[in-house]
Amino acid sequence: MEPLEPLQHFLPQVWFFILGLFLFLYVLLDGFDLGVGILSLTASSEERRSILMTSLGNVWDANETWLVLMGGSLFGAFPLAYATILNALYLPAVIMVVGLILRAVSFEFRENANRKLVWNIAFGVGSFLAALGQGFALGSVFEGITVDAQGHFAGTMWDWLTWRSVLVALTLIQGYVLIGSTYLILKTEGELQKTYFKTAAIATWTTLAGAVFITISTPAFSEEARAQLFTAPLVYIFAAIPLVGLLFIGLLLRSLYLREENTPIIWTFLVFSLSFIGLGFIIFPNIIPPSVTIYEAAAAPSSLVFMLTFIGFLIPILLFYNIYNYLVFRGKIVTD
Repeated sequence: MEPLEPLQHFLPQVWFFILGLFLFLYVLLDGFDLGVGILSLTASSEERRSILMTSLGNVWDANETWLVLMGGSLFGAFPLAYATILNALYLPAVIMVVGLILRAVSFEFRENANRKLVWNIAFGVGSFLAALGQGFALGSVFEGITVDAQGHFAGTMWDWLTWRSVLVALTLIQGYVLIGSTYLILKTEGELQKTYFKTAAIATWTTLAGAVFITISTPAFSEEARAQLFTAPLVYIFAAIPLVGLLFIGLLLRSLYLREENTPIIWTFLVFSLSFIGLGFIIFPNIIPPSVTIYEAAAAPSSLVFMLTFIGFLIPILLFYNIYNYLVFRGKIVTD
């Protein structure tokens, strides 16, 4: 066996896990951020909208750090995947970036504007567009990306737009509304809090409907997914994940019915965690579904080790900063 062969097999797996961790943290943290932005479009008064914006004021910048870190890590660890995925998902990426820019600009300008309506709408629309772009990107994971023999994109610029990707995108948006609602349950009180108990319950059912569709349609429409999931031992894991997910959904709905403040967001986090585990099993070992593996797309072992050294220091620092940030700014948003 060549000296580098174990590293060439092990390091891509490590980086696949690290990228999954970055994506998971981004979806959880910026997910409620985007969900609150979408919900701001339905706020009935400027006072209520101000409470929503204030709840994000000290955390939203840090949440997006994980997306930047994931993009840079993908470029360094799997350069082929970075080039191919961005080429295939150029338009969804543009939609997402435009949405994020709208959010950032409107959030800052709104504070100093005499007429806030335009910036309020821009923030909500930007949140929706960012979530929509991410949803289309997720949909392409289930649809697959057409590549040539070298792993380069060989499809058209509209391959990502299918009826299934639209439904996946709408499901992700509902998931963000759910996590945003459970976050606002923590941060608000009174009549406003009651509103978000209701939106959380509605979003739970709509997210569940979308998740059921994705769970059934993925193996039904994808031969690769069937081969991956319906072989032992993955078939048992694939069967268990929906059952555990239904349990978590039931506990989430129960906590909303009982008007509990702290547990809904915990159950929502667990539902998202379970979804990511299922997604990981569907994709692995591919980095460009359905045909290019992490081993084929990985950078040289020396590059992966070099990056791992710095990421190993960076992850604890970012986690500590995020945790400290949320601890400092915990508590409810109150008005005079």
